[in-house]
Amino acid sequence: MPEKVIGLIAAMPEEVRPLISGVGPVKREKLAGFNVYRFHASGKEIALIESGIGATRAARATRALIDTAAPEVLLNFGFGGAVLPGPSIGDIVVADRLLFFKERLFANQAGLAPALTDELAATLDGKCPGTGYRIHRGTFITTGEIVGKGILAGLLPGGTANPVLEMETTGVARVASERNVPLVAVRAISDGADEELDFSIADFTDREMRIRVWKVLWSLARKPWIIPQLVRLGRNSRLAGGNLATAVLSIIEDL
Repeated sequence: MPEKVIGLIAAMPEEVRPLISGVGPVKREKLAGFNVYRFHASGKEIALIESGIGATRAARATRALIDTAAPEVLLNFGFGGAVLPGPSIGDIVVADRLLFFKERLFANQAGLAPALTDELAATLDGKCPGTGYRIHRGTFITTGEIVGKGILAGLLPGGTANPVLEMETTGVARVASERNVPLVAVRAISDGADEELDFSIADFTDREMRIRVWKVLWSLARKPWIIPQLVRLGRNSRLAGGNLATAVLSIIEDL
């Protein structure tokens, strides 16, 4: 009997590396310009694509992954920033609503699989004791740039639970909805609600949202005061990455 195929989408190497370092043999390849990692876990075939930053790249990567691997279910995972007090650094948030934010307006995005999301959130919550992190249900807000959390908090629709800032999930969801592939999405918190980022993603990336070393160095030369924040975010991301890998492997086990 063929193994069930699960498609994973993550944006950055820092999100991918803790996961693939904890599994068996990994086959690396290129697909439509994206890094792809294939491995087996819990008796399933896993195809993980590294999309890069941004909803446009995430949508393109998701489309390529579906066309090539034909996954039965998709899991989008990565880091995110808490907008309101609640989730702490390293906590895991499971998306039960998706919003796209642009020009001070929010738009709902379909694509999540509600029943599967409920099931996996309950499973994660049951496995949570002893892990060192908590499980939350929340709203993922996809933006095209780093947005001030204080400004965003004042614009949130009423009743928005545990809002998490990120940059890819609605792109993944749009394609999942078009192709009728069930999707679940999880994020580990890498910056808390009290941390306003003092830089723009455009400071570090080109027009295709690809990080360029020369732009990073130039930005650090112009804004040396952001160095302590970047060091802190790096430390937080290592914690978030480890917790995220544990959560993703638990999800794979139960899919």
